Amino acid sequence: MYKVLLVDDERMILEGISTIVDWQSVDTQLIGTARNGIEAYAFVGEHAPDIIISDIRMPGMDGLQLVAKVKETHPHTRFIMLSGFDEFEYAQIAMQYGVKHYLLKPCNENSILNALSEIVAEYKQEESKEGFVQSMKANLQKVLPHVKEQFLKEFVTNKSYGSRDWDYYQELFGLQVSGKKVRLLLFRLDGQFEYEHLFAVKNIAEDLLDEPLLSSTIAEQILILIEDQVGIERLQEQIKEIRRIFTLYYKMDATVALSEAGEIVEARRLYLQALDCLSHRFYLGEGGLITMRDILDANMPSKVDFVYDDDRILLPIRAGNWEEAETSIDAFHDQLIHSRLPIQTTKSYVIQLFISITRLCSEQQMNIYMGLIGQISQMETMQAIIQPLKQMASEITQTNFEQNKNKHSQVVQKVIDIVKTELGNAELSLNWVAHRMLYMNPDYLGKLFKKETGERFSNYVVTVRIKKAMDLIKQNDDVKMFELAEQLGFGDNPQYFSQVFKKIAGCAPSEYKKLST
Repeated sequence: MYKVLLVDDERMILEGISTIVDWQSVDTQLIGTARNGIEAYAFVGEHAPDIIISDIRMPGMDGLQLVAKVKETHPHTRFIMLSGFDEFEYAQIAMQYGVKHYLLKPCNENSILNALSEIVAEYKQEESKEGFVQSMKANLQKVLPHVKEQFLKEFVTNKSYGSRDWDYYQELFGLQVSGKKVRLLLFRLDGQFEYEHLFAVKNIAEDLLDEPLLSSTIAEQILILIEDQVGIERLQEQIKEIRRIFTLYYKMDATVALSEAGEIVEARRLYLQALDCLSHRFYLGEGGLITMRDILDANMPSKVDFVYDDDRILLPIRAGNWEEAETSIDAFHDQLIHSRLPIQTTKSYVIQLFISITRLCSEQQMNIYMGLIGQISQMETMQAIIQPLKQMASEITQTNFEQNKNKHSQVVQKVIDIVKTELGNAELSLNWVAHRMLYMNPDYLGKLFKKETGERFSNYVVTVRIKKAMDLIKQNDDVKMFELAEQLGFGDNPQYFSQVFKKIAGCAPSEYKKLST
């Protein structure tokens, strides 16, 4: 526990604070009280308290004088000053000695406990840091590689580390890079991997790079600190060779992020820069090297406005037309890539489309597909996200195609039956059938008819009429051409009828009549 001395010239305040404060609850122990600064300073010499709670105005030696003398002999002692409204100027003087905690009298138990908690936390943080340093010194020779890894990790991720820390560790590790430029390399393995793969990449990189300074593993990524002493082209060749060798032996690739050059004290900024580069593998894809130059355009305002129109995708899926649906999904993917929206925004658009597509399938299928949303939100590249979406869309489209196929066949059969019935109707046309008989869109009906029969509606009608004419000629060799024309929907235009007949049958009606007798 941390030792506390309470100082105040008012006996009631001393007794009140002593009894009402639950000292142990904040890991402290009240070891004494004093009525003025002189008594307090004598107590400090004997017992060295960690924390002193003192009034500012006291006889003999006031709180400010006490702070000044204690700081000379016990610089690590922390103070909590008790002051009134009219003592702010005195409090300002105390700030010169590093006093940060002031309580306005009268103060309650909670305010004292809060101040004590903050000071205890400060002590513990310092002790933790000092303990870490002392532990490293004691075991330096046998754990130096691990110490270097841990230091690099702390140095680039902990805001409290600065130039003084680097100066100390630079001497400890025998490094001389102050005043020189450095870069950070960050390796991210693609796909599923084991710890041994991280170890392998680290070893290969340390062998091929020109004397790397430090390396570490951070969040399943390999971080390497190098001196910026070779040209960027040579460094890129080294990185390419690291990836080639790793892929050769382990059949997997790695994405590498390279920071810009900077001072060693800027290592944290360079690390965040490398992380930023690595995050853009979401758009740029896995494998390869990503530098700040590669993502400059991504950090600028989007040049392409993203417009989300799910009907262009949902309508062909509902109709069972995978070719058109796939084209629309690819366009959706390309538009997101070029828009370069924030990654979470992009994922939200994909998930929104995913949910919209699932609504086109059965409830049983929907329950299965909805279970994939969590996986999609965790995927790290746009290409990885779009694959399950396309797979699901393809399956639902195929199901809809099979279901629609029977419906389409029934519609087309109705059209064929109408043609047979209305063969002699001169008004028989696709528009007439669509509007007057089936109440459908003519364009859609025409496409449906051609897809099902393989020919256009108008060609089909003409062919059926001529085949009927050929049958009638065989049955009655005395039939007149103008009668056939009128009977089969050509109206009073026997000449046109003869032209069409010859084109389909290969000879004029009169010649066909002779051949049939």
